[in-house]
Amino acid sequence: MTEPKRILITRTDRLGDVVLSTPVIRFLRDKYPSAYIAFMVRPYTKDVVEHDPHLDEVIVYDKLYSQRSFLGTLKFAMRLRNKRFDMAIALHPTNRVHIMLFLAAIPVRIGYNRKMGALLTKRVVHDKQKGRKHEVDNNFDLLAKAGFDVSEAERRPYIVTHDREKSVVDVVIRDQGIGDKIIAVHAGASCPSKRWPPERFAQVCDALASDFRHDIVLVGGSDTRGYSRMVSSKMKSKAFDLTAMLRVGELAELLSRCRVFISNDSGPVHISVAVGTPVVCVFGRNDPGLSPARWGPLGKEDIVLHKDVGCEKCLAHNCLKDFACLKAITADEVIDAAGKILSRSSY
Repeated sequence: MTEPKRILITRTDRLGDVVLSTPVIRFLRDKYPSAYIAFMVRPYTKDVVEHDPHLDEVIVYDKLYSQRSFLGTLKFAMRLRNKRFDMAIALHPTNRVHIMLFLAAIPVRIGYNRKMGALLTKRVVHDKQKGRKHEVDNNFDLLAKAGFDVSEAERRPYIVTHDREKSVVDVVIRDQGIGDKIIAVHAGASCPSKRWPPERFAQVCDALASDFRHDIVLVGGSDTRGYSRMVSSKMKSKAFDLTAMLRVGELAELLSRCRVFISNDSGPVHISVAVGTPVVCVFGRNDPGLSPARWGPLGKEDIVLHKDVGCEKCLAHNCLKDFACLKAITADEVIDAAGKILSRSSY
């Protein structure tokens, strides 16, 4: 393989997926220290990589707005063409991405054999849905099958925050009156099959606030507002609700200051791992492609709670058992898991 001089990496799906792709950025920078490396993401995930020292450029592809039309996509592809990349690696297959890489005339186009994968020059079988490997390992498996030696690659995700994010979080903590000992809680998720009952989050928050004398901070995006309100309304102790107040980079900075992060299976879990804060993660769904084996947190202290309730096939949001796998996880189990992590923390 000829050593590339200009590399484009694309990952245009969700927040956690982008976080779990950061090890690929670091790997390529270590392998090609003189190369120009760009990363293409959607607008709301830009913060994950905006301050990455291994990148020369972050390219934002707004498929829902400015690049939604065929003409917008075509113009975007021409912009990529003008940047004269000689290698592209599509970590997530989409029709549009594959079309754009083809129209951009990038000589080496690496990705999966689906979603118009015929437009790529190096195609790898897509079987991630079988859940045989963690998503980080799937990313490196793609590279390995494309001819890279990834045997010594560091697989831990990372996020670098900037002084601006640090300053914002300093102000928020001061203005809200939040102390030094913080437990962050995320009660939202993208699918009802991922959302543990809010009243159980409230039980956990009350117990940990009482037993460990920590401040409870509720976090999440705008889609989590309602779930955070339900949690705080059922709590006896005080909660600091920062839901929808922080951008992704600011959330990363806040989580870096927490003792533990308690969450449903969601993107912020991987942000917490990336900044080194231990996670207690509640998982539902019993499908290999949606399981902790593929999507679980990667930190050494992280604890995953996941129950098999005997479903022959997981129907995810169409569950016929009223999400029995989620409800099988008790508040006491989450309290015990968080307590183990907090007991190991040095104050």
